Amino acid sequence: MGVLLPFLALYRRHSVLIGLGIILAIVTLLASIGLLALSGWFLAASSLAGLAGLYTFNYMLPAAGVRGAAIFRTAGRYAERVVSHDATFRVLSHLRVFTFKKILPLSPGGIARFRQAELLNRLVADVDTLDHLYLRVISPLVSAAVVIMVVTFGLSWLDGPLAFTLGGILLLLLLLLPPVFYYAGKPIGGELTALRSQYRTDLASWLQGQAELVIFGALDAFRTRLNATEQRWQQRQWQQASLGGIAQALTILASGFTVTLLLWLAAAGIGGDSQPGALIALFAFAALASFEAMMPVAAAFQHLGQVIASATRVKQIIDQQPEAIFPDTGPAAQPDVTLNLHDLSFTYPGQPLPVLHDVTLTIAAGEHIALLGRTGCGKSTLLQLLTRAWNANSGEIQLNGQPLNAYDEATLRAMTAVVSQRVHIFSNTLRENLRLAAPQASDEILKNVLQQVGLDKLLENEGLNAWLGEGGRQLSGGEQRRLGIARALLHQAPLLLLDEPTEGLDAETEQQILALLRQHCRGKTLILVTHRLYGLEHFDRICVMDGGQIVEQGHHAVLMQQSGRYAQFRQRINNISL
Repeated sequence: MGVLLPFLALYRRHSVLIGLGIILAIVTLLASIGLLALSGWFLAASSLAGLAGLYTFNYMLPAAGVRGAAIFRTAGRYAERVVSHDATFRVLSHLRVFTFKKILPLSPGGIARFRQAELLNRLVADVDTLDHLYLRVISPLVSAAVVIMVVTFGLSWLDGPLAFTLGGILLLLLLLLPPVFYYAGKPIGGELTALRSQYRTDLASWLQGQAELVIFGALDAFRTRLNATEQRWQQRQWQQASLGGIAQALTILASGFTVTLLLWLAAAGIGGDSQPGALIALFAFAALASFEAMMPVAAAFQHLGQVIASATRVKQIIDQQPEAIFPDTGPAAQPDVTLNLHDLSFTYPGQPLPVLHDVTLTIAAGEHIALLGRTGCGKSTLLQLLTRAWNANSGEIQLNGQPLNAYDEATLRAMTAVVSQRVHIFSNTLRENLRLAAPQASDEILKNVLQQVGLDKLLENEGLNAWLGEGGRQLSGGEQRRLGIARALLHQAPLLLLDEPTEGLDAETEQQILALLRQHCRGKTLILVTHRLYGLEHFDRICVMDGGQIVEQGHHAVLMQQSGRYAQFRQRINNISL
């Protein structure tokens, strides 16, 4: 239950609406109880009065009371629905914003351990489940407790023992049913939450990997697994519905027992009278109507297990600390960038071996560096440390003589342009995908940079208004990579970090892109990660990495004379070419 406390604290912001909704729910329940009890008494009293009561019995006052209770119930029910739903949507909106604000600083390192579909499910479905806490738990429980006290106090003016008998039974049920059905529904609710997440994650994987599943003939096997998850999910839903039916049945059974008991106790008279008279109908109908307040209580607490499971899953995300915490202010941006890496070491969380080990490197302003090495040697990780996607475990990175972690995020992003291995294309127009890097760029500038990277054919037909779709599906991998390079060119940052920028490009296009980068980066600091050897002779320095360390560095001509790793790579490629 303690896992709910952080979310309950968020409800304080909407305490006025929540309190008003609960008050309206109480008024509606009391009006409903009053309507049924007064109607029962009125009919019984009118019957006993008979024709002789036409002149002695006051028909007008009870009739007015019945009408008033009916009006209060109708108006109260409408107002309660409006206020409660408004409060629920406000709470839900607040929960989503609160959760998203907690997730946003974690990107990208902190959320790398979560699959995209899993993260989306926690942000949407699990947060949605948390709104049950008010509608299905807090409001019914508080309303039932207040109604029990008011009904018991009101009826005690007519007959104390009968009133306290009814109040005692209702209070006993209020104390007994919630924990019983909470513990009965907790494992079902927890598994429902897990199965819902698993099903939606598998479904997203099935839809995204449709082509691969068809090509390798694995579609039926994957669909069978998905169907099995769906069947287990439906079975748990059936169990939860059955538990809800049992709760309703027990409440109805308790209602019948209570009315029978009250009728038996009232047989000896009510309020000191030897004959119960019409008041017996008032007590009987008041008891029946009072159980209306008890109906949601038992059913609500069987959903509490699902709420707690969802709260736990959301809390697993919001309790994480950001991998990189940026200060509010820091050194000012500079037109030139120098980098100093001293004894840099890094190990990914949960991994036994370090990716980088005692890396030391000095890069002058305007210098062009190529990082070369086998897959997994730490090249891309080094770039991630430079962008503060992760923080180094030990060592220091200095940017223009200042610690990298001293820069505020806006300044660091303004000074750095990055092309990662996976360029994300947003479901938007070509223009808006480019303006991510330069919001104020004119259409002419955008068209010019597209022509420079060889994407001028994208300007045909709809031009910059062309819709690229989810993930840029209509673009090839090479086109997506060149679109990422176009963003880097538009950003006009003094430091460019490029991770395999020519991967997936043909030889001619690769030559054009590398020539373009050399021209654009004159006077800028450039770090290019690659495993391709073409064009490296134009770089100021080549750094060969192996085992998380820089094992060799120097200009192309110097390294070729040393017959080291770089020369061996070149020789091996030449032999393959022959």
